[in-house]
Formats: sequence, structure tokens, C-alpha cells
Amino acid sequence: MYNPIKQIIMAIKYKVIEKGQPGVVGGGEKKFYASASMSGQMTLNGLTKSIEKISTVSGADIRAVVYAMVDVMKDALADGQIVRLGELGSLRVSISSEGKATAAEVNAASIKGARVVFSPGKDIKDMLTTLTFIKEG
Repeated sequence: MYNPIKQIIMAIKYKVIEKGQPGVVGGGEKKFYASASMSGQMTLNGLTKSIEKISTVSGADIRAVVYAMVDVMKDALADGQIVRLGELGSLRVSISSEGKATAAEVNAASIKGARVVFSPGKDIKDMLTTLTFIKEG
């Protein structure tokens, strides 16, 4: 069974990339930065199989709940609600808009777009503090 107290030390591989200064023609002064290298992906099928191994719930039931949760979350987010997922974290809608000189000038047409923002829960934030980093190449 899953033990949330057990701490696993994880290593994130990173590569070095060169970036110019944003907004400067020709890139300006270029510097080198670390960039996380992803080693693959965990699909819904992979998550389902992993959950099946540590629980008594069938894969079909896990998928049914996840898909239903997505539908319910879409409705809640579209209704302006924050979706709190316990230890996983929370989701909310954030919007960006054009700046206007006065408050009266701001209207729905000022809104340029929307996105969903994820805020991780405590366990996920704590996991980030235990990571180690390994340089590729």
C-alpha cells in the first residue's frame, strides 16, 4: 500500500541552454541557464496501471472517475470556482487583459485570454525540496 510518509529522493536531469535578453534586438548579452530535461511522460493509462497496483480499484473504475472529474472540474472552473483537490493542489482560472487609462474603460473586450493555473499542495511542494539534480552530457 502507498505510504505518504516514505520519502523518495528523486533526481531531475538538466541540460544547459543559452538564452538572450528578452526584448533586446539580436538577443543582447547571452547567458547560460539550467533547463529541466524530461525523461518521458506518464499517461492516463500509466497512471491507471500504477494506481491499480497499490489499490483495490479496477482500471475501468479509475478511468471513469478521472473522466467524470474532468467534466465536473470544467463546469466548476467555468462558473468561477476554485477547484481544490486535497493534497494534490488546486486549479483556478486566471485572465489577462489590456491595460486602460481608467476603470470605466475596462470591459469584457479588454480581456485577451484565459488560462488555468495549478497551485500544488503541500506534499508536492515538499517533494520539490527533496530533489537532486544531475547535469546531462
